[in-house]
Amino acid sequence: MRRLPRLLAAALSAALLGLAATPVASASGSAAAPDNVVATAGDQPYASYWYPNTILDWDPATDPDARFNRSRVPLKPRVSDPALKANANARAGEGEVASLVSFAPTSNNPSQGSPDPRYYAFGHWQYVDKLVFWGGSAGEGLILAPNPTVIDAAHRNGVKVYGTVFFPPTAYGGQIQWVRDFVRKSGTRYPVADKLAQAARYYGFDGWFINQETAGGDSTLATEMRDTLRYARSLGPVEFMWYDAMTESGAVSWQDALTTANDAFLQEGSQRTSDSMFLDFGWGASALDSSRSLARSLGRSEYELFAGVDTEANGYNTSAPWSAVFPDGRPHTTSLGLYRPEWTHNSSTDRADSYAREARYWDGANGDPSDTTTTSSWKGLAHYVAESSPVTAKPFVTSFDAGQGDFYHSGGTRVSTTGWNNLSLQDVPPTYRWLVRSTGTKLKASYDFTDAYEGGSALRLTGALDAVNTVRLYQTRLPVAADTRLSVVLKTPAAGPTRLKAAVSFTDSPTAFTTLDLGSTTTAGWERRTLDLSPYAGRTIAQLGLQTTGTAASYDIKVGQLGVYDGSVDATAAPGAPTVLGSTDTGAGSRSLRLAWTAPATGDVHHYEVYRRDAGGGRTFLGATPNDSYFVPRLDRAGTETSTTLDVEAVSTEWGRSPAASTTVTWSAPTETNLALNRPATASGQCNSSETPAKAVNGSVSGGTTDKWCTLTTDKWLEVDLGSPRALNRFVVKHAAAGGESATWNTRDFRVEVRDSASAAWTTAVTAAGNTAATTTHPVAVTARYVRLVVTRPTQTTDPAARIYEFEAWGS
Repeated sequence: MRRLPRLLAAALSAALLGLAATPVASASGSAAAPDNVVATAGDQPYASYWYPNTILDWDPATDPDARFNRSRVPLKPRVSDPALKANANARAGEGEVASLVSFAPTSNNPSQGSPDPRYYAFGHWQYVDKLVFWGGSAGEGLILAPNPTVIDAAHRNGVKVYGTVFFPPTAYGGQIQWVRDFVRKSGTRYPVADKLAQAARYYGFDGWFINQETAGGDSTLATEMRDTLRYARSLGPVEFMWYDAMTESGAVSWQDALTTANDAFLQEGSQRTSDSMFLDFGWGASALDSSRSLARSLGRSEYELFAGVDTEANGYNTSAPWSAVFPDGRPHTTSLGLYRPEWTHNSSTDRADSYAREARYWDGANGDPSDTTTTSSWKGLAHYVAESSPVTAKPFVTSFDAGQGDFYHSGGTRVSTTGWNNLSLQDVPPTYRWLVRSTGTKLKASYDFTDAYEGGSALRLTGALDAVNTVRLYQTRLPVAADTRLSVVLKTPAAGPTRLKAAVSFTDSPTAFTTLDLGSTTTAGWERRTLDLSPYAGRTIAQLGLQTTGTAASYDIKVGQLGVYDGSVDATAAPGAPTVLGSTDTGAGSRSLRLAWTAPATGDVHHYEVYRRDAGGGRTFLGATPNDSYFVPRLDRAGTETSTTLDVEAVSTEWGRSPAASTTVTWSAPTETNLALNRPATASGQCNSSETPAKAVNGSVSGGTTDKWCTLTTDKWLEVDLGSPRALNRFVVKHAAAGGESATWNTRDFRVEVRDSASAAWTTAVTAAGNTAATTTHPVAVTARYVRLVVTRPTQTTDPAARIYEFEAWGS
């Protein structure tokens, strides 16, 4: 891009551009079909990426990553009822929104989520029509296929997903030969185009974004590019979005509009070249008006043109001529292309800040899509575009799972304390974020990441309740039958009245709510209410929401699940024959695994959950996917167990659970190791910036007098997370003299505490008093995930500093 290379700048930051002199072969992620298992190690699979020549060698039958990159979620149809739009200014059925998002560097997009809870878990799908999985770089690969987590979440919300083909400018490593390789013809076929179509079909996404910014082309090459795209479209079903850079002369010359210099890349006579075009960022009112006119003259819709807005650097502080694309009171001029909306995440300080920024970006400054009043030029996308909803068929169940969390719950029980992200598990977010109506004080609606019924989050309503509050959640199109049920799972801080009703409207009067009382709770735990909708049989649900009544100075209620389904909750049969495709040792007593199984013989599956069986009879959640294969990032051996049983169970679309299917992982004889080595460490404080907690678990005492953890805090403690409960047989503490300092600074009095989880109480495993030694060893027989060294008297003198060169936890 001219004023950029703007799309190039994204590749630099998002793909960690390396200007390699020689292209490297793809480390693509894709897999063999279920009936063709490819033997492999248990390493992390990643999204596929290629150069034009290396994609020719890609075959899902021999690529061990391929099956892990398949999406199993079909594209859902959507509805957008103008009568139910949140914002009076917004328009339905006109301009669309395309979003170009970089989720990770080109070569580092995990196929099925990761243990990192800090992730761009996008949740405003209701305003987006197409998502481009942005990436590609000269040093990694030019062709990037989207990973299945993004495809799953987008398709569940009715949003199409495109991969990216990126030819960078020559100044940033682009080579015109790569473009020629891309359009090379063999007989009547274009081999690279064949592979693009094959990848889209196999992985389950919808098309490709083509960004050709490499200089050195001519009119012949431009014609060959158009012929390649037309051929690729003919293979179907695969779509293409063209970026306004290369012109019909072959030169790279951004037009900021649809013009006679680039219109053949959209339409040429009766030949449809691409399905849409992304216009560079310099457009204005006249450019868009002329673009609309030219598109219509070509027999194409103006809404197949996406006027680009670059928000990578400034997010909602970006200035854009909004009235040119979305004029007040008149039809939209074109569609809108948003470049790098993940600024909301990348610029944030924590999850709460990320969600606040995303709300400002999409819903507007007031956190209310119906009220976008602001002095800022950025009013939020809700001001212009009416919400769309994929909730058009039963069953519909949401647990308000945002696709990330600090733990994982199943049926209200915590089955994992490990943080995670996985957009494949994200439920359809509420259509309205948040739309609360009250004649008094409005309650606050939010995602709650401290509790959940299923997954890692729940819906929470809090505030002073002094009037009726109606919370509009979902726009729907759900027909009601004689056996249709509405299910709500909720939790109150204590047993008592919920002051909550389910609110339902119907298409014959879509803005008028019928309410059904949810009564009182009998405990402070999760409770389910199942409501009979048979009195409304023959009608169609237009909206689902909640309504509060009564008064409470401090109202607080959590909703863990909301569902509409027919009859009783259906489960599926068990999945078949779980198999360990491969494993890789990741440390003493831990492995990563690749698993596969077959779909159940009966029943509709929403996703599969993978567990390990624990020695005490419980289970620990390892992950989940809609796919028939899953990568387990870490399986830890419990003590000296010789084998670990893994369970895979299918969760139906109505959230019924199948019997578990099992497989076994065998462990070799355990070896003792320092389990604290290089593990995450925290402390009460540190003496200076170089004497950090990490220095006490780095395995070294010979790096000088700063190769230690030191603190002067009143309470002195050092905590290490071993990652999972481990069997420990001794602790070793290396004090000041072990690092070459005075023996008078050796720790005199201390203790070692342990616990299995972050919520458990600490128990004392070791107490030491009157120590003078440089190194102390303390035999134990405990199992713990978290270990803590507490110093009560730091030296032999009155010196107040604790000095620990190493804190070791030995076990298996």
